[in-house]
Amino acid sequence: MKKIIIASCISLLMFSCGTSKKTVTKRNKRVVVVKSSEKEPEQENVTTPEIAPNTPEVYANSTEEYVAIYSDIAQDEMRKYGIPASITLAQGILESASGKGRLSVEANNHFGIKCHDWTGAKIYHDDDASQECFRKYNNSKYSFRDHSLFLTGRSRYSKLFDFEKDDYESWAKGLRAAGYATDRKYPVKLISLIERYQLHRFDAEVLGKQADNNDKHTVAKGDTMYSVSKKYKITVKELQELNGLEDTSLFVGQVLFVKPMPKDY
Repeated sequence: MKKIIIASCISLLMFSCGTSKKTVTKRNKRVVVVKSSEKEPEQENVTTPEIAPNTPEVYANSTEEYVAIYSDIAQDEMRKYGIPASITLAQGILESASGKGRLSVEANNHFGIKCHDWTGAKIYHDDDASQECFRKYNNSKYSFRDHSLFLTGRSRYSKLFDFEKDDYESWAKGLRAAGYATDRKYPVKLISLIERYQLHRFDAEVLGKQADNNDKHTVAKGDTMYSVSKKYKITVKELQELNGLEDTSLFVGQVLFVKPMPKDY
């Protein structure tokens, strides 16, 4: 009887051990499953697209870039002081070499205004005489404001303000007559710049008028550079220069400036 009881106990004990072993095995399997998940990030091959930097504006030349940068300031000055934006821009282009001249680069002086009774910062530069004194500004916008104050604050320029605000030709000639510049071709140069770069459109915007489109041509089907040049009595080369074009390719809908520059520019 004792032998039967002992055999039963041994069998029960072995059964218990087998059950425990199976449980451990199951737990080991669960551990293996957890570990396998650690490999998932390695399997993700996500590529982040590169964000292209802002593409800078491309201009045909430095004068077009100058107009793009300072046209808003010139229009603001026109609203406040009544000086045509076209005149202000043309003078700035001419006096500062489209913003590339020494006075504009080192002194933010876009109009070649000399010191006179100026008490601010100064710069010395060869002009009519050696090492003349010119005004120096912290920012270009102050140069535009000083230009407006210069014209409105001196009696010799008072007659300019009798002209219509969009009569840029009279303003250009009036500046020369009032002694702003000694160059006899100064008016012609201003007018040429205004017409070549369509600066009068900024006057029209301020005055709420539509700019004259007689000096523009919209390319239609069948147009060529040669046919357009013949229509407006301008050479192909001049047409290319007016529009900053390097070749004779055209596309339908393209707008071309077609008014030729004065011959004595």
